[in-house]
Amino acid sequence: MSEKQVNQIIGKVFNQLADTLISGEYGQKPRVAVTALGSEHGEDNIFEAAAKAAKSGIETTVIGTKSVEGVKTAFVNSEDEAHKTMESLLNSKEVDAAVTMHYPFPIGVSTVGRIITPGKGKEMFIATTTGTSSTDKVEGMVKNAIYGIITAKACGIKKPTVGILNVDGARQTEIALTKLKNQGYDINFTASQRADGGAVMRGNDLLMGSADVMVMDSLTGNLMIKIFSSYTTGGSYESLGYGYGPGIGEGFDKLILIISRASGAPLVEGAIKFAADLVKGNCLEIAKQEFEKAHKAGLTEILNGLKAAKKPQEAETEVKAPEKQVVTSQISGIEIMDLEDAVKLLWKNGIYAESGMGCTGPIILVNDANTNSALKILADNEFIAKEKLDC
Repeated sequence: MSEKQVNQIIGKVFNQLADTLISGEYGQKPRVAVTALGSEHGEDNIFEAAAKAAKSGIETTVIGTKSVEGVKTAFVNSEDEAHKTMESLLNSKEVDAAVTMHYPFPIGVSTVGRIITPGKGKEMFIATTTGTSSTDKVEGMVKNAIYGIITAKACGIKKPTVGILNVDGARQTEIALTKLKNQGYDINFTASQRADGGAVMRGNDLLMGSADVMVMDSLTGNLMIKIFSSYTTGGSYESLGYGYGPGIGEGFDKLILIISRASGAPLVEGAIKFAADLVKGNCLEIAKQEFEKAHKAGLTEILNGLKAAKKPQEAETEVKAPEKQVVTSQISGIEIMDLEDAVKLLWKNGIYAESGMGCTGPIILVNDANTNSALKILADNEFIAKEKLDC
């Protein structure tokens, strides 16, 4: 045997060892397809990203019109054909996951993005960024929290922290998720890094990465992911992070991740690596387990309760305010859309109250002597979380 042949054998052995180290517990290289047609930066942008991702031990397949060394190509002539090819590769199990620029997810499925926060360079999951978890905003945000937990766990975070961005519906979402937690579903709420804390996050917390999973509606999430991925480039080229993420939803059995037509090669490479992390982390199996746990804790009943609460009530006689009192005690944590109803509820129960706006959002003002009674009434009627009673 010649020296050249010996060196070739040694090289093969080292390559196999390297592949084994890269694949880890998953047992083989993750196989990820990415569609190239439709990018605002051209097809070469996608091929560049795929070639770089391949060097990280990911078997990449580009669905496009050309070939580049280091990646496989599935040849197509149009975007429509590219999506059909992508579906075929997923259905036949020739690839484990796919990255694409758009996909018609069914209602109930939305994508969990992954960003790098500028404050501390920390990774954070945005739940969610595209798609529609529910036609009801609060129900959708409750589901988004579970979708975010699933994705974070698949990426190796065993007990992800969860925060809820201070958008319309945040307080109702907090109440529903707290109920789910109290009934047995493990949610690890974090606290805002602002002085007053709480699971409802401020804009500052977005920059600092105060939570592993930041919950919001998908329209807000879509805006956030665009800003975080392109704030250094002026918006035309998304250069940072991992993209809009995988479509997560109960019963959805494919790993399809979304990027934008404006996504540049660095972000597309990140999205391919994100897909590989989810494959190695067994995301689809984790999703099944988390949905089972959530339903066991009463998810369906909690969501049905949200819908029932929105049913129109019969017109009530006008509620008059009790005799006016000095009000200096502040009660926070009430949804802006529920504020006036909460005040009238206290009036109906003989407690004088006024609405106001504090530094962290809507508040109700009552007399100091009535604080505990007001808290109990509001908690019993689900205007605030029951945890407020401990304050």
